[in-house]
Amino acid sequence: MTQSEKRVFLINYLLRERGENISVPQGEPSQKRLLRALMNVRLPAPVSDEFLRIQDEYLKTVIAEKGITDADDFDYENGVALWQGDITTLKVDGIVNAANSRLLGCFVPEHHCIDNAIHTFAGVELRNECDRIMREQGVEEPTGQAKITKGYNLPCKYVLHTVGPIVYGNLTEEHEKALSSCYKSCLVLAVAYGLNTLAFCCISTGEFCFPNARAAEIAINSVKEFKAQTGSKIKVIFNVYKDIDYEIYRQLLARD
Repeated sequence: MTQSEKRVFLINYLLRERGENISVPQGEPSQKRLLRALMNVRLPAPVSDEFLRIQDEYLKTVIAEKGITDADDFDYENGVALWQGDITTLKVDGIVNAANSRLLGCFVPEHHCIDNAIHTFAGVELRNECDRIMREQGVEEPTGQAKITKGYNLPCKYVLHTVGPIVYGNLTEEHEKALSSCYKSCLVLAVAYGLNTLAFCCISTGEFCFPNARAAEIAINSVKEFKAQTGSKIKVIFNVYKDIDYEIYRQLLARD
């Protein structure tokens, strides 16, 4: 099957699963948007082996076409690197996902958040694994903690999911403590699983409204404190997507 045929197969499978009888659009961009939307709204559920095989082949090709960046090629200063790019294309032991308390990913079709992107390009297996974890836990994920799953079709081996604080109104000390806990919880989990490299996104900024500059300060300080207290040699990548965050991290890291 060609990449186009795989895409149409996946769309038709997901439409049948939903009991919808609509025509698949002809254009590649429209098909890609529809497939992503269908994957975004799909609830956790078993899926056929054929679907998984074709999905996995399709997604691996999509990510390869976007271009994979190997974290082993970065220049690390005191075990820390800064990288601006798409975290779903990063070949690294683990990436951190800014999750919500349900830990099931973003259900908003084609939403621009990192949670949506990670679940989209990992594939439906990721949501199913998160669902199993949450069913066993029995309650929503507390702010500041972390869970780990496989990376599935992503270039990373693992995804670490953490729920950052949501800032409504003024920033408080509790917000700052919770954000620091996100970073330290992920690092503890990464070390426990033997990860050598870990990429952090900008947790709680954007949709969760944590001020970018203060969030970056907390991120850097939390990593430094963890390394100093534990002696861990884990390499940390601060992954940013926006220019403003790159400049903030660049200036802060230059001071160290």
